[in-house]
Amino acid sequence: MSYVPLKNDVFLRAALRQATPYTPVWLMRQAGRYLPEYKATRAKAGSFMGLAKSPNYATEVTLQPLERFPLDAAILFSDILTVPDAMGLGLSFGEGEGPRFAKTVRDEASLKEAVFDLNQLRYVVDAVASIRQALGGKVPLIGFAGSPWTLACYMVEGKGSDDYRQVKTLMYSRPDLMQGLLDKLVDATIQYLNAQIDAGAQAVMLFDSWGGVLSHDAYLRFALPASQRVLAGLKRIGADGQRVPHILFTKGGGLWLQEMAETGADMLGLDWTMDLGRARALTQDRVALQGNLDPMCLFAPPAVVQAEAIKVLDSFGRPQRADGSWGGHVFNLGHGISQHTPIEQVAALVETVHNHSRTLR
Repeated sequence: MSYVPLKNDVFLRAALRQATPYTPVWLMRQAGRYLPEYKATRAKAGSFMGLAKSPNYATEVTLQPLERFPLDAAILFSDILTVPDAMGLGLSFGEGEGPRFAKTVRDEASLKEAVFDLNQLRYVVDAVASIRQALGGKVPLIGFAGSPWTLACYMVEGKGSDDYRQVKTLMYSRPDLMQGLLDKLVDATIQYLNAQIDAGAQAVMLFDSWGGVLSHDAYLRFALPASQRVLAGLKRIGADGQRVPHILFTKGGGLWLQEMAETGADMLGLDWTMDLGRARALTQDRVALQGNLDPMCLFAPPAVVQAEAIKVLDSFGRPQRADGSWGGHVFNLGHGISQHTPIEQVAALVETVHNHSRTLR
């Protein structure tokens, strides 16, 4: 497949710690429920999975925020739980409820039955190819997956959890079984993300949404090594022959920034609990950083949003170091944008990031 040249590669350059004219910005969950056009498309699709499993609808909603805001990257519209669904667990989304699985993995028998079938995710791969073509080189396309630990949480609990009792009980009482589940998920996630890269994804992100619920020892024993193995198995060159940055985001992972910087990731995502300047000092520009405005800040008046965005940018500081080398910063929220977010505040945020970051060059 032939691809048109990128018109805007600032996101990719920042992720690889190369010189950029300004700080690029995109938002986690940017194609989503805060946009009225998304709600209209979802109504046509009939359900969340109807939306996600249609390459045409997935393409439509992925492009919607780019028509409103001058964002510097698009991210595939999908869900992190597609991999467990393709292992036969039966994913569903009830109206007004979070995701649920019909089956759980809590013993040897259920672990043996959970066999990943990449063919079940052909709709995701097709969506990546469709979105890449529809973008027409406007901005890069980010593919993604859930981290093995985060997926294991859902597979053991059967749904979201407040206390992670089932998965932590399994982890502490049967570490061998937990490791077996993580091993399966590592292999599946590598296959899945490499398929996205082959289909045209220009960067890939691993979402470790629940890594921060672990103790220090458990994170370093189970979650981080699994993520590192995924990163080690990913392709570095994309379908267009260009370098594909790899991004690791652990929500609540500020304690382990230095360890995460050794995983081989090109860029680390940060939530809002970590000061960006301190994170840069700890990692010494060995990796690029992505983040990290509190999503709830977007409910404040636009002037406050602008001031808080400037604080984040100033905390990272001038991207070019005294020796002439560059650090990388991609502006983002510390987690996904809320469905109730006022659209005017998003516009003010993107404009402020672009304008103020130019003054730091």
